[in-house]
Amino acid sequence: MSHGRSARHVDLGNAGTLSRRTFLVGSAAAATATAARQVAAASDTVGVGLIGYGLIGKRHLLDLREQPDVQLVAISDCHQKRLEEARTLVGGKVRAYADFRRLLDDRDVDAVFVATPDHWHALMTMMACAAGKDVYVEKPLTLFPREGIWMQQLAQRYRRVVQVGTQQRSFPHYARARELIRDGHLGQIVSVRMHAIRNVMPGFGNPPDGPPPEGFDWDMFLGPAPLRPYNPNRGLYHFRWFWDTSGGQMTNLGQHALDIVDWFLGPLELKRVVSFGGRYALKDNGQTPDTQDALFDFGSFTAVWSHREASRGEPTGEGLVFYGTKGSLSISRSGFTVTPDPIIPPENAVPQWTEGGQPVGGVVPRRLEGPPRLWTTALSDRSGDQRHQFHRHHRNFLDCVKSRKTPVSDLASGHRVATWCHLANLSLQLGRSLTWDAARETVVGDEEAAGRLVRPYRAPWDAQLASLLGQ
Repeated sequence: MSHGRSARHVDLGNAGTLSRRTFLVGSAAAATATAARQVAAASDTVGVGLIGYGLIGKRHLLDLREQPDVQLVAISDCHQKRLEEARTLVGGKVRAYADFRRLLDDRDVDAVFVATPDHWHALMTMMACAAGKDVYVEKPLTLFPREGIWMQQLAQRYRRVVQVGTQQRSFPHYARARELIRDGHLGQIVSVRMHAIRNVMPGFGNPPDGPPPEGFDWDMFLGPAPLRPYNPNRGLYHFRWFWDTSGGQMTNLGQHALDIVDWFLGPLELKRVVSFGGRYALKDNGQTPDTQDALFDFGSFTAVWSHREASRGEPTGEGLVFYGTKGSLSISRSGFTVTPDPIIPPENAVPQWTEGGQPVGGVVPRRLEGPPRLWTTALSDRSGDQRHQFHRHHRNFLDCVKSRKTPVSDLASGHRVATWCHLANLSLQLGRSLTWDAARETVVGDEEAAGRLVRPYRAPWDAQLASLLGQ
């Protein structure tokens, strides 16, 4: 898929002057110029560009090097030292761009991996689609719900393949568990419980605002987010704990768990959500909750997300459990376990507080004979391989780039699940439950909540968005 043409690029730390054509990358000409490579032979090499060399971005680079049909063409990061480290890691003739828009201009890049902070995911994905690139974008897919609608519009307009980084869908044992549940091994699912717990007391500190480190383009890092003074905790990694740039653990780990619920049981339509919590214990300058509980109503079952950042407590098993009328299935990236429920007469579940049984007319337990019987079969699968968790997800994406098929973690599912996470956070912030109209994608009977499904972009990125959307 490589075109063999030299690409225009800039030196490290020098973004240069951008032309109007580069800035308004959403023009129809971008799609026309790449139409010839929408379908490629299975043996073709895919030229990959990575935007964002952070915690997950580095992992992507290491794993992509193992894919035989990938050529790492370009990398981009607004942190000069990270960009230098990434270029050294890849080696060869990889091109390094301080401004990601130069990477999107690179005609040797067929597919883009977006591994930036959350607030950049949507806009970079849309710009990449308009530039004729296929996209692998990290979760959470969006910072607010409306972005997911825009992303689908742009991907459809330019006929792009977009994979969301909910890589658990590509684990073989998750696929086996999904088949068991959909085939009725647990009976009817009535409840799902999800959690993420740890103790990071007393928190990540409260450093003062100040100048950004040399070589760190703070304005580019913030991008469409509101302009704030540089603070170490608003920057690398810890951006997750500020509402301007993320949604805390609800959107960070909550999207992973809810994505599996949607994949196993859906596609689902949320009915209502209510959430409570706050930053109760951590003594730092973060904003998102260190303790949060969210209850989701899907009509035929409920799902609960719970996270704690300031108390780990006793071991609680796997972080995701499906409860059905025949038993439960607990699952993590290490494997899954099916625990059957015993078959007992309903009257035997009624408490008996005296040796002689209940008073006259009370419930009388039945005498059981023979060995205990179970509603379903106990199973255990410990085949999960976290070390290679991204490899199969990368492979699915690369195969879809060539076949033009829909990837396993598509935009529609990523948007749907991210929206549930945002609604849980919105419920917490507003202090009330929210009723969701999935067809109209709006909050019912709550104008304030409905108005917060979208946020403004900061200039000049607001003009970029308007251009992409044709406004």
